[in-house]
Amino acid sequence: MTVFTGLSRSFTQMIFVRIGVGVGESGGTPPSTSMLADWFRPHQRTFALTGWALGASLGAWIGADVAGRVADAYGWRAAFYAMGVPGLVMGILIFTTIREPVRGAMDGIDAAAARAAIEKARVKVPVLQALRTIIGQPATIHLMMGGAVVALWGWGLMWWTPTYLQRAYHMTAGEAGQILGPMHLIAGSAATIGTGILMATRWMADPKRVLMLMATVVAAVTIPSFFIFWTHDLAVAKICLWILVPAMYFYIGPSYGLLNNVVPPQLRAMTAAVTLLVANVANLVIAPQFVGFVSDFVAGPHGADAQSLRFALLLLAPTGFWAAYHFWAATRKIDQEIARVRNAEF
Repeated sequence: MTVFTGLSRSFTQMIFVRIGVGVGESGGTPPSTSMLADWFRPHQRTFALTGWALGASLGAWIGADVAGRVADAYGWRAAFYAMGVPGLVMGILIFTTIREPVRGAMDGIDAAAARAAIEKARVKVPVLQALRTIIGQPATIHLMMGGAVVALWGWGLMWWTPTYLQRAYHMTAGEAGQILGPMHLIAGSAATIGTGILMATRWMADPKRVLMLMATVVAAVTIPSFFIFWTHDLAVAKICLWILVPAMYFYIGPSYGLLNNVVPPQLRAMTAAVTLLVANVANLVIAPQFVGFVSDFVAGPHGADAQSLRFALLLLAPTGFWAAYHFWAATRKIDQEIARVRNAEF
């Protein structure tokens, strides 16, 4: 579908293939996170899922830097070809090499519990029943909402940042990508790897500490995220971006790791799917439209410019505090919900 985006010859064609991209992308996270949970024990999952999250920073770097350079050199269509063709190769590789793990085998505290978990995991749970189980767990809901609002905040700002840099500092798409690309590659990867190492320590075995860490970091980084668009100094904006970008990656692994610990094996993919749906609505539907609408409204008849876009992004930046609240609120019930899974009370 990414390749077809480059082949589009009308707005209607592009809309449909971009919907196809969204469908394809959304189908990757739920099964991959669920399968990883069946290869690692509960106390190892935040570390394992953090390693998995490294793909996000590498992908964002390729999308921002490499695609920007290709677009400058060969046009925007070529950028979609450059991004899409490797995906076809990876799809074939995954299809021919990855095998399904035994569902729930890593969750039992003893052999009998392990067998019981495996048997339960084989039973298909009706969608409505699965949703009722998820909704009935306060910590799970707060954890899902925290991730969704981080996506609204961080990625909502990042979708418009290249355009903002072009308008405010008179850059080309390639020049903006060259600024942002290394941030995703270096800062994003470093944050992901560092988080993975931290998650593997004994100190972070307590899920409450993981949640408090996520809440604290997101709340602290919300402040420089505001100054990216408040300042008129490019150097200051770059420094603040170097702080914001890693914060958008560090929470992914721990968040999905904890989600896989608060629901039974047969609900993991469903929980990841619901989380991804809410996050995508927040950062792909609400955030871009909100920023664009506010920018157009503030600009008035003369058309959107750097100032109107700056105002819209400044309105979005404080939502990081909202995300931090959800992570902190999840600490109240997280232990009870993990204990329910360990005791097979579903």
